[in-house]
Amino acid sequence: MCEGAEVLEADPHGDKVLRLADGSILKLFRRKRLLSSALLYPYARRFQHNALALARMGIPVPTVLSVMRIPEMARDCVHYRPLPGDTMRQVVARGVSPERRQELRRALTRLIIRLHDHGVYFRSLHIGNVIVTPEGQLGLIDFSDMRIYPWSLGKYLRKRNMQRMYKVAGEPDWVDMDAVIAGDAG
Repeated sequence: MCEGAEVLEADPHGDKVLRLADGSILKLFRRKRLLSSALLYPYARRFQHNALALARMGIPVPTVLSVMRIPEMARDCVHYRPLPGDTMRQVVARGVSPERRQELRRALTRLIIRLHDHGVYFRSLHIGNVIVTPEGQLGLIDFSDMRIYPWSLGKYLRKRNMQRMYKVAGEPDWVDMDAVIAGDAG
């Protein structure tokens, strides 16, 4: 399956994300601690569950093809078809007109408010995890650590959810933080 694969992401523990010869992606997860919630509910399964939940909300996400365990490597993995498009970070790096910048900012603000209204708590949210699809929609990738509550997030969790963006230079400029925290796209 991995023959001819391109390593997209790795760390000192090994490969993490591979693009397979057919263009699909294999994302490998390792358990960081012996005793962890990942023992009972592996991150690959969380990825699959979150992809289905986000798709039901109408948010574009990768298509999960399978979830498996590779005992020889002590890894769980998810095999998926990537979401077409570029990350918002890639779009921003290429440069955008002031009008397009405002469109993207409004779209990202609306997406985050929608996620919060659906109870989505996604602390790894940043513009590198947001895809701008060829149709101009915003979708999500890399959401295995996301949690979905059965209620809309309150202001405290909305603010806490945005802390990662606050830490990355320039990223807070791509979203109307006041609107996100208030839960009002205006």
